[in-house]
Amino acid sequence: MDFDILNDFKNVEMSYVSFLSKGYIARNRNIFEKINLTPFSKFILKSCIYGTPIFKMGSSGKKLLILSGVHGNELPPQLANLKLLNQLMNMDLNNTIYFIPFASPKSTMNNERPFNNVDLNRAAHIQNSLSNRIIQCIEELGIDFVGDFHSTAYNSNPGFESVFSSKNPTPESVLIAQYISKTVGSEIIDYDMAGSLYKGAVEDTCNLRGIPAVTCEVLSPFASVGKGSFEKSLEQMKSFLEYFGF
Repeated sequence: MDFDILNDFKNVEMSYVSFLSKGYIARNRNIFEKINLTPFSKFILKSCIYGTPIFKMGSSGKKLLILSGVHGNELPPQLANLKLLNQLMNMDLNNTIYFIPFASPKSTMNNERPFNNVDLNRAAHIQNSLSNRIIQCIEELGIDFVGDFHSTAYNSNPGFESVFSSKNPTPESVLIAQYISKTVGSEIIDYDMAGSLYKGAVEDTCNLRGIPAVTCEVLSPFASVGKGSFEKSLEQMKSFLEYFGF
C-alpha cells in the first residue's frame, strides 16, 4: 500500500482504502456545520470526494489505527478524529498512527448507518466488503492495535458510553479497555471470545486475526451530535493513544 507525502502538511502521508465509497461530507449539514474548517480539514473533506482516505503520521514505535465512521450516521467520533488529526499534525510522535476519519464518506454524506445497504460492522469478515477492505489494509500495513470509535443512542445497543473488548484470542484488548475505562470512565463490556455475540464487527475481526482491538462508544442521538459527545469521543481516542505511551 503506497502513501503519498503531503507537502502542504507537515509529517502527514496519505493513501486510499477504497475509491468506491466516495461522498461529499459537506452535504451532511449536521456534521459539516460543526467542523472547524482548517486548511487540513478542508483537504480531508476534499479527499473524501474520491473515496475513503487513510492518513499516516510518524514512522517509529507501534503502529496504531484510529478508525471512525464505520456507521455514517454516528457523527461525534468522526468529528473527534478530524480534530485529533489537526492536533497531532505538527507533533513528533513516538508511535506510528494511522487515521481513517470517514470510513464510508458516502454513508456520512447521506447521514445513514449502512453503506449500500450493508452494515459495515457486520461485514468485516466478508471478502471485499468496504469494512473487509479496511481489515486488509490493517494487515497489509502491519498495524499492531486498532481503536474503532462509534456513538450509540438511548434505547439502542449498547445505549450508554462504553468500551468493548475480548479476552480471547487477544487478551490485550481487555487491558486497553480497562485503561480507557479508568482514565475516561467508559463502562467496560468484555466478552470471553471475540465474535461470540455476532460476526463481522471490525473490532472482533481484528481480535480474531490476532490484532488487539477495542470499540469505544459515546452517547449521542444518531445522525446528530449530542452535547459533549464529540469531546468525550476525543477523550477516548486520546486515552487509547496514552495506553501506548503517547
